Amino acid sequence: MELSKYKKKIPSKIFSFLEQRGFATLRPCQTKSISAGLFKDKNLLVCTPTASGKTLVAELAALNGIIHDRGKAVYIVPLRALASEKYKQFKKDYPNLRIAISTGDLDEVEGYLGRNDLIIVTSEKFDSLLRHKADWISRVKTVIADEIHLLNDPTRGPTLEIVLTIVKNKLPDAQIIGLSATIGNPKELASWLDAELVEDTWRPVKLEKGVYLDGEIEFT
Repeated sequence: MELSKYKKKIPSKIFSFLEQRGFATLRPCQTKSISAGLFKDKNLLVCTPTASGKTLVAELAALNGIIHDRGKAVYIVPLRALASEKYKQFKKDYPNLRIAISTGDLDEVEGYLGRNDLIIVTSEKFDSLLRHKADWISRVKTVIADEIHLLNDPTRGPTLEIVLTIVKNKLPDAQIIGLSATIGNPKELASWLDAELVEDTWRPVKLEKGVYLDGEIEFT
């Protein structure tokens, strides 16, 4: 879908960001998210294939919370390596935003984080910040949970569940965006998050299935 057709549905400053980054079109999950209330502070659970454009949905929500709600955005990831990857990419794409990363084992508040617009954390680190009642937490307007299907993971799932439960109770006005390519029970999870479910099967490269035998693949 052409970006220009959504100009009236996207806040002007955010639309300018997209144009500056060279976007001319939007992918299906992005247009569906806008229609589902992305810029109206609706909680969203976006369940679409890998590389379908979910991260941009999260970025747009974060920008909306930072620019229009004058708040902060927290981007939760399961792994330090992914946190580092997102930090580098966001610093490159949004040089005018103040972006921080915190994934350390130290159980402390790290007050400098409050001077930033977008804070990238692991679920364990955000759990620590919430328990220590960091003073900037009250100004968080957007919380993004990447790989949210890990709620079902026996090691990381409980911490992520606690974090999201605290957010829902202590930050009722914060917008929650859940992202995943693999969720077995999306409707139930969306209901728990009080979120609009955004589903789509579009992917940039067609997925084909086949059987490999004796050096040959027979596609089904």
